[in-house]
Formats: sequence, structure tokens, C-alpha cells
Amino acid sequence: MDTTQLLKGVLDVAVLAVVQHEDGYGYDIVRRLREAGLGDVGDASVYGTLRRLYTAGAVSSYMAPSEGGPNRKYYAISSAGREMLASQRETWTSFSAAMSALLDEPQTLTAVHSIGDR
Repeated sequence: MDTTQLLKGVLDVAVLAVVQHEDGYGYDIVRRLREAGLGDVGDASVYGTLRRLYTAGAVSSYMAPSEGGPNRKYYAISSAGREMLASQRETWTSFSAAMSALLDEPQTLTAVHSIGDR
């Protein structure tokens, strides 16, 4: 399955989940998403998501010095972002359960029909 379309639908919540416990700068957030298993996530998509979340007030930003390079812009989740994350977590749980049931159903029906055919 091509995960590109799936990522577009969940990237906001994935970024918020990444910064909920620890602030991060752009590339650090990309790296953490990839380490979490979202290997197909693109740099440009994450930077666009960060801009959108900032505009929506879900994250704040601040500049901090980096080792041996220019200052980095860090992103931190805001109280509005925490509320958004909590809401999206509930939505994801419901959606995920519904999709799991749909995807598992053919196997269950096949097993029931196989038993009934014996």
C-alpha cells in the first residue's frame, strides 16, 4: 500500500505527537518521525506541516544556538496543540478500530463459511 496519502491525513497529529514530550527543530522532527516508522515522510511535508501548525497556534517556536552552526528554530507544542492532539488521538482510535474491523472481516467471514461448508 502506498503510504503517501495516509501520511497526508495524519502528518499534523504525528508531528504533534513527536513534540508533545520534547521540543524539536525541523530536521530533528523529520528524523524522529522516520525512526518511529514513518520512513516515507518528506522533509518539505514536515516543514509545511510545522508552518501550518504554527499558524493554527498548535505549536510555538523559538530560536536556540546549535553546536557549530547557525541558530535553530525549535518547535514546542502549545496548550491548543495538546487539545488538538487529544482530540485527534480519540478520532484515530475510533478510525483505527473501524478499519481493523473492516480489514479483519473477510478473514472472519471466510473462516465462518469454511466451517459451515464442512
